[in-house]
Parts: sequence; C-alpha cells; structure tokens
Amino acid sequence: MTFHINILTLFPDMFPGSLGQSLSGKALENGAWSYNAINIRDFTEDVHKTVDDTPYGGGAGMVMRPDIIEKALLSIENPGRKIYLSPRGQQLKQPLVQELAATETLTLLCGRYEGVDQRLLDAHGFEEISIGDYVLSGGEPAALIMMDACIRLLPGVMGNKDTAGEESHSPETGGLLEYPHYTRPAEWVDADGNTHAVPDVLRSGDHAKIEKWRRDQSEALTRERRPDILKD
Repeated sequence: MTFHINILTLFPDMFPGSLGQSLSGKALENGAWSYNAINIRDFTEDVHKTVDDTPYGGGAGMVMRPDIIEKALLSIENPGRKIYLSPRGQQLKQPLVQELAATETLTLLCGRYEGVDQRLLDAHGFEEISIGDYVLSGGEPAALIMMDACIRLLPGVMGNKDTAGEESHSPETGGLLEYPHYTRPAEWVDADGNTHAVPDVLRSGDHAKIEKWRRDQSEALTRERRPDILKD
C-alpha cells in the first residue's frame, strides 16, 4: 500500500519541500508514499483568481471561500480522511500520528488569511488538527510537519523498526520523553578543555542495567520538562 496525501493549497510549489530529501525523499522515489499538491486558484473563474472575500459580521482580514475550495476538493477522486490544519484543532500527538500513518489516503487543507469558511468544513466533514499552540501564516508548514511525522513511520523508511518505539511521546514508552544519547569518542574534550565522559553504565555491556538507566533518565527528564505528561 502506498501512503497518499492530497494537499489543497494556494502554494503547491511548497511541496514536497524538505520531504523530497533524505529518508523521506528516498521513500518518495521508491513509492512508499506519494502526494498531489492541488492549487486552489486553478478552480476560480474570475480573471484575478480570487479565492477569498471579506468576513460576514465585519472584522479584519479575509476568509477563503467555500465554493472555490469545494471545486478543488471534488476534483480529487478519493480524498480519504479530510483534515484542516488549524490552531484550534485537536493537538497532533504521537498516537494520532501513528493512526494517520496507517491511513491509506489523507487530504490536507491548508488555509490562509483568516481561515476557511466554516460551512465548507462542516459540509465535507473535515476534522481540525493543530501542530501546536501558536499561529502560522498558513497551513502549509503545518502540513509538512504532519506529513514528515507520518512518513517516517511507514514500513522501511527509517530502516530500524525499533527506532520509532523508543522515541519521545511514543505509546510504547508510555509517552515519556526520550533518554539521552551518546556516541564516540568515549571521552570528549570540548573547546574549553573540559573532559566529558560517556556514562559508565552505557559502556558496561550489561543490557539490563542499560535499560533501567534509560528508563530512569526518561522518567527524570519527563518529570523535569513535561510534568503534564506524567499527570496524564
């Protein structure tokens, strides 16, 4: 199964962006995932290719029109699961990423200006998802982040199937933050002449002790930086 993503956007050239590089780029070349960036302006009928208008009730900014977006949406033969990237949506967390990555087809709607006419979202059953408690200039960067989070979980993309299960926020770790990582040299002298050694337990070869150390580190980091996760 190829993971396919339709993207409704005013800026199709923003895709695949960074996803055309590194592991996700190789996966794209190998057919593990595919995308179709659809320019919403192609479905306008006026000479200025207008996609927005002033909001009813007054206020600053412009709102993207439902009729234009619907034409773009209906051009997709199989939209699959429809998602509107929005700061007011459900927060994107790792369990949801895993759920999305297991979906055959997604259609991502990238808003601009003050957003999208609510009637379009209601009429076509879009779910709203947020990548964080902040506002971007448009939905495209959020779409790229969501796509990256999903693509790296596809079979064969990362190579080591155990990697994803050990990362921060993974359900397999109880949602804890990931433990610290170390590599060679075993003793590193920084630019100021200070020596930094790899923790002895990681060089001991005792896998039970290493596993316990990593778990303790994950719990300590989570308690320090994200106590809200432990409360959940």
